[in-house]
Amino acid sequence: MAAGGAHAHWSSRFAFLMASVGFAVGLGNIWRFPYVAGENGGAAFVIVYLACAFFIGVPILMAELMIGRRGQASPPIAMADVATESGKSRQWQWIGGMGLLAAYTIEIVYAVVVGWVLWYLYKAITTGFVGVDAEMAGLEFSAVLSDNWGMLFWTITGLALTGLIIYSGVKDGIERAVSFMMPLMFLLLLGLAAYNYFAGGFAEAVEWLFTPDFSKIGPTTVLAAIGQAFFSIGVAMGGMMTYGSYLPKDIKLTQSVLIIVVADTAVAILAGLVIFPAVFNNGLDPAAGAGLIFQTLPVAFAQMPGGYVFGVLFFIMLSVAGITSMVGLIECVNAWIEERYGILRHKSAVLVVSSIAVFSVLSILSYNVIADYTVAGRNLNDTLDYFSNQILLPVGGLLIAVFAGWVMTRKNSRDEFNALGDRAYSIWYFLIRFVVPPALLVIFVMGVSE
Repeated sequence: MAAGGAHAHWSSRFAFLMASVGFAVGLGNIWRFPYVAGENGGAAFVIVYLACAFFIGVPILMAELMIGRRGQASPPIAMADVATESGKSRQWQWIGGMGLLAAYTIEIVYAVVVGWVLWYLYKAITTGFVGVDAEMAGLEFSAVLSDNWGMLFWTITGLALTGLIIYSGVKDGIERAVSFMMPLMFLLLLGLAAYNYFAGGFAEAVEWLFTPDFSKIGPTTVLAAIGQAFFSIGVAMGGMMTYGSYLPKDIKLTQSVLIIVVADTAVAILAGLVIFPAVFNNGLDPAAGAGLIFQTLPVAFAQMPGGYVFGVLFFIMLSVAGITSMVGLIECVNAWIEERYGILRHKSAVLVVSSIAVFSVLSILSYNVIADYTVAGRNLNDTLDYFSNQILLPVGGLLIAVFAGWVMTRKNSRDEFNALGDRAYSIWYFLIRFVVPPALLVIFVMGVSE
């Protein structure tokens, strides 16, 4: 149990949903999904993605939330307790530990990128990107990557905002923040997409995203869809299991999971209708990947009518997505520190956030000073990204599925899904045992063999 009293709980399903969707919707989800969809057959890819999300993402998300709620603790302790209840070894706690390690590793790199977003929000407010062309945008981003003190300042700013939310507790901090920030993000997305409808480029974006081209659907596309579905929902990172541990018994898991997945997908599609009309209307390259946010869009903001307001609102929206994801990544580690070592939340929050700030210095330096120091051809950031995304997440997800389907007793999992009908429960049980593990094994093998 956490230091200082009973385990915290969400005060409402709305708060839980906002926190979970906020954790699932991150920066990569916003720029990557629309681009991958457009490049892989548009609506055809979206159909494959939805199938993967519901047959792989939903079962494992249900499993994580179930284990968290059953264990009423941080991931390692929850998995140990649930394993003990089922008459199995407490060593399953190490799978929960893998989720925490993945979250911590991701956060070291992610905090720096969120720092860039906050920096660009400041640039949008102070300059509006007036007069910026493609060459200037490229030079400006290069200047950002070479300014270590600037990157450090904005990285620490993002971490401080996140730390303040976690420091304040589950109800007074996380709940209060996401209950304001997530509706704000949805409103901004809808408003910006509506603006694009009148500003131009909307029809081209809709065609890019929704014209089905089934000729592009092959094994590579299916793998891309599985990977996108798995990673974008935010499983195997400890965050969902931790948020599940704050769930009261009277909140129905299945309905909540479906809402999370649908909201996550809706945000990704809406993001496409925000980003790509501006890109197409200004004759820019939609295939710019991560550079789309920091090098391509500023050029669009400089050229489009109302670009100043659009740019500011866009980076506010992106900042919200970044901060709410950081909250989930750090909270799972913080909750474990609290419980494992009996440290008060205030102290553990400062400890965890400060340690990430220290390690983020290495992430910052790997963009310039230590960029040439590589391991197997990868610099520090690429190594951390590979270790977390290609190894920890798929292996952790696979083992969570094995735990839920083969280690937990059927009686205990059925008890957590008591609102499910027998047929629906049987479908979940079949998927978590026989479909999810081989799918994640394929992701892992493909990832490490690239």
